[in-house]
Amino acid sequence: MPRPGDATHLDHIGIAVRCLAERVPFYRDLLGLRHARDEDVPSERVRVAFLERGETHIELLEPLGGAGPIADFLEKRGEGIHHICFAVDDIEAALARARGAGILVVGEAPRSGAGGRRVAFLHPKSTGGILIELSEMPQRG
Repeated sequence: MPRPGDATHLDHIGIAVRCLAERVPFYRDLLGLRHARDEDVPSERVRVAFLERGETHIELLEPLGGAGPIADFLEKRGEGIHHICFAVDDIEAALARARGAGILVVGEAPRSGAGGRRVAFLHPKSTGGILIELSEMPQRG
């Protein structure tokens, strides 16, 4: 039986890119993914493009203003997979369980992410080298 905070599914793969205008056509025109929308996420200092086909979602991440975590990633590693994201139904429970297991959490609390979601990240030092994003859908009222 699922527990509060368990992952419900793999939500998306985040890919750091230098320029959305240069990378979106590959995923859209060559691979046939639907370019769903673009969105600025000031809390993460990125502009994102969401591409999808069925249940497959790709989030391309371009740094805003040449600073922030994605700009740092690009400087150190170049373009490529930045993170994988799992949807959770209760981000607070997921983070409490992660912290209880000794997993390093990036930041103190969930923050606003794209699409009105609450997001948090688990540090790669605790997850076998992969930055893991946890994402909770907005509550419908």
